[in-house]
Amino acid sequence: MPASSSSPRRKPGTIHADAACDSPSAAAGTAAVRKKVTTHTDGACEGNPGPGGWAAVLEHGGRTKELAGGVPATTNNRMELQAAIAALNALKEPCEVQMFTDSEYLRDGVTEWLAAWKVRGWRTVDKKPVKNEDLWRQLDEAAARHHVHWQWLKGHAGHRQNERCDQLARAEIEALRKRFTPAQLATCLEEFDRERSPGKQQLGLFK
Repeated sequence: MPASSSSPRRKPGTIHADAACDSPSAAAGTAAVRKKVTTHTDGACEGNPGPGGWAAVLEHGGRTKELAGGVPATTNNRMELQAAIAALNALKEPCEVQMFTDSEYLRDGVTEWLAAWKVRGWRTVDKKPVKNEDLWRQLDEAAARHHVHWQWLKGHAGHRQNERCDQLARAEIEALRKRFTPAQLATCLEEFDRERSPGKQQLGLFK
């Protein structure tokens, strides 16, 4: 899959703390007092699949940290996942995190589906491979260090930090369109489609 570009955006007073998660794996260390961090995340994608961007805004103690990155060929769901992963991995210690997302896919995946996927060996109830398994695994690992409260909010509804995340994510897409030619983006998309093709692994069985 094409490598992603990440461009942390920092302001004076930027924080350098870590995040949390509402999952059984986060039970260890709950007796310790954890710093409270509020995080908003968002992902965007033109074409879906197509060039995409992700962003996160972390707040703690009156300070703010902004993160953003882009991928030349991806999907909106992958960008939503990447934003949450980046936010949690940005924190330097286990924290109590209020994670706000406008993605029901992300919120429901973490709170309703993830545990069952793991029990079934990363298979759905229909015994099909979980889509975006690579990123779900990364998110599961990142969240395990923290105590995360996953909160859904309606996108494009005037929530200040959600709107800021959307702005940052879309700026990453614009940056990609300036960095890559249309032909290069088309090549990235073809490669991305091949990588996620259901028959990719089967083709490797034949000489």
